[in-house]
Amino acid sequence: MSRPTKANIVIDMEDVDKDDEMGIDATEAKTSRKKRSVVWKEFEIITNSGDMKARCNHCKHNLAYKKGGATTHLKRHLKLCTPRKATLVGKDKGPKQSLLSFDVTEGDEMLSIFKYDKGKVREELVKMFVVHEYPFRMVEHEFFTKFCRSLNPKYEPIKRQTLKHDCMKMYISEKESLKLALAGINKISLTSDLWTSNQSIGYMCLTGHFMDSEWKLQKRILNFCPLEPPHTGLAIADSISECLIDWGIEDKISTITLNNASSNDLAVRVLKENFEAKEKLHFGGKIFHVRCCAHILNLMVQDGLTEIRDVIENIRESVKYLKLSPSRLYKFNEIVKSLKLSTSKRLILDVPTRWNSTYAMLECALENKSVFSRYKERDYNYKWLPSDEDWKRAAEVSKFLEVINDVTKVFSGRKYPTSNLFLRQIWKVRKMLNDMSTDNRDFVKRMTLKMKEKFDKYWGECNLVMAIGAVLDPRYKMKLILYSFPKIYPADDFQRHIDDVRESLEFLYKEYLSVDSQINSSMSSATYDSNPSQAKKQKTDDFDEWVITNSDIIPRNKSEIDMYLDEGVYKPGNEEYEDFDALN
Repeated sequence: MSRPTKANIVIDMEDVDKDDEMGIDATEAKTSRKKRSVVWKEFEIITNSGDMKARCNHCKHNLAYKKGGATTHLKRHLKLCTPRKATLVGKDKGPKQSLLSFDVTEGDEMLSIFKYDKGKVREELVKMFVVHEYPFRMVEHEFFTKFCRSLNPKYEPIKRQTLKHDCMKMYISEKESLKLALAGINKISLTSDLWTSNQSIGYMCLTGHFMDSEWKLQKRILNFCPLEPPHTGLAIADSISECLIDWGIEDKISTITLNNASSNDLAVRVLKENFEAKEKLHFGGKIFHVRCCAHILNLMVQDGLTEIRDVIENIRESVKYLKLSPSRLYKFNEIVKSLKLSTSKRLILDVPTRWNSTYAMLECALENKSVFSRYKERDYNYKWLPSDEDWKRAAEVSKFLEVINDVTKVFSGRKYPTSNLFLRQIWKVRKMLNDMSTDNRDFVKRMTLKMKEKFDKYWGECNLVMAIGAVLDPRYKMKLILYSFPKIYPADDFQRHIDDVRESLEFLYKEYLSVDSQINSSMSSATYDSNPSQAKKQKTDDFDEWVITNSDIIPRNKSEIDMYLDEGVYKPGNEEYEDFDALN
């Protein structure tokens, strides 16, 4: 075979181009040549009434077809085919006509012009992945793309790297918006906690709480970052300070709430000294450090539960033994059905470090206690059946844990202010401990003694945030202080705490007045005599004498806080009480 020349190659390529225009394959025989023109990807050959036609796959329109003929008219049709334009994604060949969609507003359906916004779609996609914590690779899944295109054929698939970039872009944008909002806030409270992951990596979360311009309670996560070991107080303080400087709020911190770890005590001391050195320690530092009340309750309950450790351990092992085997659990449930117990609660295995899960385990076990003894008769390998005395002790502890559980739920509220609710709940706990201390049973006395020691350790001194929060609730004011303090603190010490609350309240009020010079000016210069020369001419008549005799006169120098405290407490209705908003 002879080697092809350059001239031959040129001639061959020209023939191919000509054949492509005619819709035939230059490499095969005339009668069986393969169609190589790109138009045949969007057309199919059909027979219509004995004639061969080229049918468009998009609009199903039939066009003339001649075997071996040209395809120019087919290409011209594709350029004008409207259904084909609608299916083109990501190209500027879409339909010129606007699409209509139904917009439902307040129950009324209205026609509106629909415009596909690729940027908006990607923005909502980022929010979906962030809120639901979906893995980024999901955006590349075949059926995820099919689902999105079923909603809108114009959807353009993106790569996970693009999604990651969009997430960081939104993070930076949201951070700048929050910075702008925090610039207009006078005071911010912080809460922080540490966690250790399954990979033994320590993390710190810092959350800011503040009031917006409409007096709505807001909270934002300011930082969630890894914290290198060791987690000392200095390391914690440095990490918090770095975050505050980054947000530009290092001079606006009024309080910080932490748990009762010793490292946190050192961190608070370091932060307090730093703010004091810059003369930015608000309220004289009286309320700067707030101990987490839920954590105190947890420590208190864990100490108390050690007195019935053997009872809890028997119930825990019983539940674990049953739940480890489907056949055992099935046999247990069959006994429940045969006894026709009304309970619908299933056995729960607790997490030993979380007392609320221990409470849930005890509650379920107590409702099924008659089942355990019957199960013992059917399984000789079961060795952890609690005695009757154990069940009695568990029932007593469950009643006490129920009160603590209700209090913790109030403490853990997220969508409403809670500082005004703490004092009343703490008083309930103290009252319960006082009642338990008179019990004749030894295990109750020992348990109560341990919990009282923990209570006095953390709440032996007045918590000013808790007390002031209660005073600013119009349902309580100073009345709750006067009622509860004699029951919480010793007889020779409660009056000192009452005086501290009143003095601190006055101090906070004056500091807030000093922030707003206009209010401060109006309060300090308030007078009833607008013109001294006219005042000399005023004479007292009978009405003035009657008012002085029969009414309470507001002194000229009486502050708003004094007038607020002198008023009666607000008593909402039963339905309104639980949903009462102290801020509004």
